Amino acid sequence: MPVSAAQLVRIGAAHFPPYTVRPEQGADTGLLPQLVEALNASQTDYQFVLVPTSIPRRFRDFEQGRVDMAIFENPQWGWQKIPHTSVDMGLEDAEIFVAQRAAGRDQAYFADLKGKRLAVFSGYHYAFASFNADPRHMAEQFNASLTYSHDSNLLMVARGRADIALVTRSYLSDFMARNAEMAAQFLVSERIDQVYHHYALLRPKAPITREAFAGLLKRLRDNGEMLKIFEPYRIDVMPVP
Repeated sequence: MPVSAAQLVRIGAAHFPPYTVRPEQGADTGLLPQLVEALNASQTDYQFVLVPTSIPRRFRDFEQGRVDMAIFENPQWGWQKIPHTSVDMGLEDAEIFVAQRAAGRDQAYFADLKGKRLAVFSGYHYAFASFNADPRHMAEQFNASLTYSHDSNLLMVARGRADIALVTRSYLSDFMARNAEMAAQFLVSERIDQVYHHYALLRPKAPITREAFAGLLKRLRDNGEMLKIFEPYRIDVMPVP
């Protein structure tokens, strides 16, 4: 089948490192572009393309049909009232707490967040905040500084301007690889704020069915492509029932 006959499937790309990195600036780094490349290389029925959006705007783009699919999502992250079908991607990551190493400081430090200055990513839904992403709520209830950069949040902790940063395990793994000299400065929590079990969400009139997309992901799992893309970031590739 010629490529031109392939069904176009538009995937929303919102800045969510290391999954998607600054798509609005045309950057093609991150795990989503790698996954799209693998999906396109594995078949000719569909052509997957990325459409830049943003964390707050992605819901509207999805509802209005500007994108057909949202990936690395969780139906609990504000999607409850938006019609969609979900596909279990069989991928797990985790949100963890990071503090500065200090004499006598151990895992007990992460048990109580009261009185601690937090550095969090603006717009993200955190379990410790009952998934309420409202910036005012985060600032008032949790003494949180909100930024659009995990690097900034980790540097705030390193410089003593925040006590605890929340980052995904995958992002921390990437940060440590890029900043090996800083690794010894950080104390990483065993406490997990939430486990990210990733889903792909399809709008009701998407040009690909839930079953067809699940089948494409299974093919990538079976041929080792999923492991190749996600394992370096400490993202678990799980069997899907």
